[in-house]
Amino acid sequence: MAKDLRIRSKAISEGATRVPNRAMLRATGFQDEDFLKPMIGVASTWSEVTPCNIHIDELARRAKAGIKDAGGAGMIFNTITVSDGISMGTPGMRYSLPSREVIADSIETVAGAENLDAYVAIGGCDKNMPGCMIAIARSEIPSLFVYGGTIQPGKLDGKDIDIVSAFEGVGKYNKEDIGRDELHQIECHACPGAGSCGGMYTANTMASAIEAMGMSLPGSSSNPAQSERKLEDCYDAGRAVYHLLESDIYPKDIMTKKAFENSISIVMALGGSTNAILHLLAIAHAIDVDLTLDDFERIQKKVPHIADLKPSGKYVMQDLHEAGGIPAVMKLLLEHGYLHGDCLTVTGKTVAENLENEKGFTEGQKVIVDPAEPFRKEGPLVILKGNLAPDGAVAKVSGLKSTSLTGPAKVFDSEPEATEAVLSGQVKDGDVIVIRYEGPKGGPGMPEMLSLSGILVGKGLGETVALLTDGRFSGGTHGLVVGHIAPEAQSGGPIALIETGDVVTVDSEKRLLSVHVSDEVLEERRRAWRAPELIKRGVLGKYARTVSCASRGAVTDDFTEAGEPQKVR
Repeated sequence: MAKDLRIRSKAISEGATRVPNRAMLRATGFQDEDFLKPMIGVASTWSEVTPCNIHIDELARRAKAGIKDAGGAGMIFNTITVSDGISMGTPGMRYSLPSREVIADSIETVAGAENLDAYVAIGGCDKNMPGCMIAIARSEIPSLFVYGGTIQPGKLDGKDIDIVSAFEGVGKYNKEDIGRDELHQIECHACPGAGSCGGMYTANTMASAIEAMGMSLPGSSSNPAQSERKLEDCYDAGRAVYHLLESDIYPKDIMTKKAFENSISIVMALGGSTNAILHLLAIAHAIDVDLTLDDFERIQKKVPHIADLKPSGKYVMQDLHEAGGIPAVMKLLLEHGYLHGDCLTVTGKTVAENLENEKGFTEGQKVIVDPAEPFRKEGPLVILKGNLAPDGAVAKVSGLKSTSLTGPAKVFDSEPEATEAVLSGQVKDGDVIVIRYEGPKGGPGMPEMLSLSGILVGKGLGETVALLTDGRFSGGTHGLVVGHIAPEAQSGGPIALIETGDVVTVDSEKRLLSVHVSDEVLEERRRAWRAPELIKRGVLGKYARTVSCASRGAVTDDFTEAGEPQKVR
């Protein structure tokens, strides 16, 4: 007798008492034979609000076709997405990180309420991927993830451009290096179609990390959005999730501590987004794996940076795909001892078994260099600590000529205030911009600051000015920037006590972030400090009251984290 794969849906599909339940499903197209099959969901993040997700409706249908052909009863359902690139620099950016929790909560809710036996989750923009993965970790049913794929590079005057070119173009225009017509041409050509931002920014970083973790099919993270191979990824995922059910392989069997270490290794090797640290901590929390900033620091010290990818390099994900893709990178890392080859994956095979017949890189490719001659001997994502960040902060140092700076602080309580100061010429070489009350609670929502960091680069201040914040940076950010400073200002972290004119040191080689003010003076300032009132209602109000520290992943279900109650307005 064939194995009954209805591990949860059997509660609906059998018995006279469940006639009403089945009657509802018949209205969606179910017939007698479908109730004998496992009910397998397709969590789609399709939306018309961003190019990252605009094609995912078709991808979801392909995944459902794969489920059907494998023997399952497929059901597509949707969740939200927001576009970081569109909300960047506006009040809307405060909703970006909270959307990760909304996505995770909504997928978990549907999977649980509908008694799904398994599901495929398909994501595109930055918060979709960790949102989907947090849900997969919580749902405790066989599941896997498919990345919607990278956008093709834009073309202007024979050169590749992308969304970061547009952000940096604003700074160049402000500096009068380019005119309004050229800025308009950048706007019109930066994003040529469907897919997520093209460099090794957050979307492509997380897609690579999830494949290295074993939760995506080999090669699927680097296959472009607008390609036949991406359609095949989704069809194959539908069949693969059915196989996971047959094989009794659950997310907890794949998402082990060693699997997370593989994710961190590939992020370091590729020079990925600082957001990967935040998201991997959150995913680990959801699957109950003990992952901390110390693990990132440990792996950073041994894994070299070997990818010449934007934002600090020359190439984009499309180029990496053509050079051999993520499987070629993983094969190289495995050969040099930077990956655990014995980790189980969604293919039912180990990492090493998946890579056994991998061909490697195409001849003459220039995207990935020999690990013996890396861009950096250590990974470029560095954890900093000191009296300004007792619980840690994150810096990305790839491509920087100078990784340290000591200078006077110019302190702002919001990103718009700092942006106005930069555009009006108030910020000079050697300054340390400090933007606070932009953390998970204080923002609320820990907004990214690609708009400001892009302006600094465009104005030629990317390496002569340091930018520090308890908020975040986009994966497209480069320059001397430090984010995720913890504890955040809203919680009374030392960043709340800095004053304009204080001397601050950022030293990535010494892993130090400090303010040159005595403990006695800081304590005196603390006694006079009062926490700003939190927003009172809605999504952001709920988020601000439940979110954990950035050093713990900024999750909303960490009920062990102690914290003083906040005032409300």
